[in-house]
Amino acid sequence: MLDIFTIGDDVLRQQTVPVKEFDDALRLLVDAMFDTMMEADGVGLAAPQIGVSKRIFVVDTRREGERIAFINPEIIQSSPDSVPYEEGCLSVPGVYHDVLRPSRIVVQAQDVRGKNFTVNADGVLARVIQHENDHLYGKLFVDRLTEDEREKVLQQYNRKHRRKRK
Repeated sequence: MLDIFTIGDDVLRQQTVPVKEFDDALRLLVDAMFDTMMEADGVGLAAPQIGVSKRIFVVDTRREGERIAFINPEIIQSSPDSVPYEEGCLSVPGVYHDVLRPSRIVVQAQDVRGKNFTVNADGVLARVIQHENDHLYGKLFVDRLTEDEREKVLQQYNRKHRRKRK
């Protein structure tokens, strides 16, 4: 399992760079990302969360056909309607909060071999894709909260993790 970086680590706030080489090293990285995500009981994991500033994330919503690696993704369309849904993050472990996001999206990306594909997503899949895509721009789910909500979530996170360090 790869190490998962947590809030406060600089790599989580950096812009990522596009993947240019679609080789065995990329396929091994993506496989390791899926393994790490599953071991951590997540449904998505972006490369910055494991210390890699590349435009990659993986998703597995535990539904048939929803285990996908997204390389160089771009959300090209979002529905005008937004819905709240409780989100958590492997990089902000143990805390959750409702986040408002578009209910449907269209995303274009490449697979591990460099082949282009498009996904029309709604529900949980759309939510996870948007959450992971934010990581590629140095954004965490707490950044989408109001200042008061963010402060409460970060206080909760700090309380939980202070106890673990003792």
